Amino acid sequence: MAVTTQYSTEYDQAYVDVPPTLLNTTELHGRVRVAYITHAQSGAGDATSSVALCKLPPGRVRLLLGSSFFYVNWTTASATLDLGWDAYTAMDGTTTAADPNGLADGIDVDTVGLRSGEDLVTLAAIQATGGTKLFESKDGVVIRATSQDTAIADGDDLVGYLLYVVD
Repeated sequence: MAVTTQYSTEYDQAYVDVPPTLLNTTELHGRVRVAYITHAQSGAGDATSSVALCKLPPGRVRLLLGSSFFYVNWTTASATLDLGWDAYTAMDGTTTAADPNGLADGIDVDTVGLRSGEDLVTLAAIQATGGTKLFESKDGVVIRATSQDTAIADGDDLVGYLLYVVD
């Protein structure tokens, strides 16, 4: 084997390519924002009940799911949490379909406790992007938590924050 010096795609585009490629700030020098979430269930909700957690702003937004954090107190036995998004309008005017478990599928929340970014990043597609998901929308994207298999009991809590990068 030989010693190698290699570059990330972003480093290569910004500093090695001649002329350099203009990178979006969601890749380099972006601003991290926080969407803080507090939810207490009001009345019981049957299986497939959901909670709209936040709405990401319009434009190019990179969700940093691996750096986000939740405290979940869903008390129903065998409870699991899916994390996804509602349908939205993409930058080219087409509709992007809702995906209720597009970010995380079946997080075990049977036991009350903290869920770190590592717990939230359950899908291989999200893991392959470093625990991030890029959204490009005209009107913003609603991020939603869903209890697919069990009811959400009255008073159950979901508190935490999602980090994201904007241009």
